[in-house]
Amino acid sequence: MTAGLGADPYVPRSGDTRYRVERYDVDLDYRIATNRLAGRAEIALVTLADTSVLSFDLVGLRASNVQVRGRKVAKMRQSERRVRVMLSEELPAGTPLDVRIDYAGSPRPRRSPWGPIGWEELEDGVLVASQPTGAPTWFPCNDRVADKARYRIAIACDQNHRVEATGRRVSTTTRAGRTTHVFEEDTPTSAYLVTVQIGRYVSRQIAETAEGVPVAAVHSPALAARVDADLAVVPRILETFERAFGPYPMSVCRLVVTEDELEIPLEAQGMAVFGANHIDGRGGSERLVAHEIAHQWFGNSVGVGQWRDIWLNEGFACYAEWIWSEAKGGPSADELARTHHARLRQLPQDLLLSDPGPDLMFDDRVYKRGALALHALRLTIGDPAFFDLVRAWTANHRHGVAASADFERMADPVLAPWLHERALPELPPRRSGRAAGPARQDD
Repeated sequence: MTAGLGADPYVPRSGDTRYRVERYDVDLDYRIATNRLAGRAEIALVTLADTSVLSFDLVGLRASNVQVRGRKVAKMRQSERRVRVMLSEELPAGTPLDVRIDYAGSPRPRRSPWGPIGWEELEDGVLVASQPTGAPTWFPCNDRVADKARYRIAIACDQNHRVEATGRRVSTTTRAGRTTHVFEEDTPTSAYLVTVQIGRYVSRQIAETAEGVPVAAVHSPALAARVDADLAVVPRILETFERAFGPYPMSVCRLVVTEDELEIPLEAQGMAVFGANHIDGRGGSERLVAHEIAHQWFGNSVGVGQWRDIWLNEGFACYAEWIWSEAKGGPSADELARTHHARLRQLPQDLLLSDPGPDLMFDDRVYKRGALALHALRLTIGDPAFFDLVRAWTANHRHGVAASADFERMADPVLAPWLHERALPELPPRRSGRAAGPARQDD
């Protein structure tokens, strides 16, 4: 079997289907002034096919040593995108292995059809935004969206900078001006959703939901007033989404605000990242806050097995914006749906939602048409059945992966033309009366 065989056709040069990862232990030493990273990754995996070769994605960094516990490594080769490990014997499917890779270099974003992605230097810190294939810019991994694993991440960095990373902080120790931060993430997580954020930040718990979910804000002290003003609404957003989608699937809701301006906000496991330009103190980006929080259910907990099904992430997150607008007394989901339907009708009808192709996977029409498909379903089956279906969807696939076909099997046939035809379907007629919205779980 050759590397990448059977991998995602949208990202055919990423991932290795010959194994799945159970856990990553990543130890990093990072120097901000020189943008120098030294790392060691210990990867616990299980082979899925008979093989004597394993491939790990690694971009822009040089592997210096590879070891496989209890096995002899015949050869290690590194190309621009991969580290290939050739064993001295073929192993059967189902073999557990522990692989260690030492590596170093100056991390930087990788070029992709969707722009630069991965590890990025800020003015005075670091941002990691990896969707869809940026994770290999800072650690060797099996960069398949379907390969969810657990993580331990330890990062040694300058003492006067704060580090946030995926998972719960389990320890912080300082020695000789260097602080090591250790994080553990036991929830199965795709590599692209694992992140590191470094800056001169403070971290504060700014709220807690009625269900006990802490809301933490990470930001520079100068942005405190704007953060407090704009993120005060987050507990209400979370409570609205819990009624609509089921329990919040993460242990904490962390919101990072960089001092730099960012083109778009970014989602990560249990975290959302905003630029200073998104937090203006007047709630100017409230819909984007709602969108990124919704990804904790759609994309992060319920992940996709292949990128062709990205509408399940982005369509739901976009529709969550409309649900929030409706819940807070703004324009209803139906009003917003009909506005966006009219706009889409004026655009080219050349997009297939169920398979938009890699060039269009982040096209705004995927987001809006996905949301419209969900609204059409809601109008057809009614609010109680719709929200019951969505909560069943998030429960059945919690912390797993799913496909568009799985959702179709649960849903009404009304979805078919929205997903499989290029022509934009008409929305069903409005239901009489005001929408009931998502019911409370104890109603």
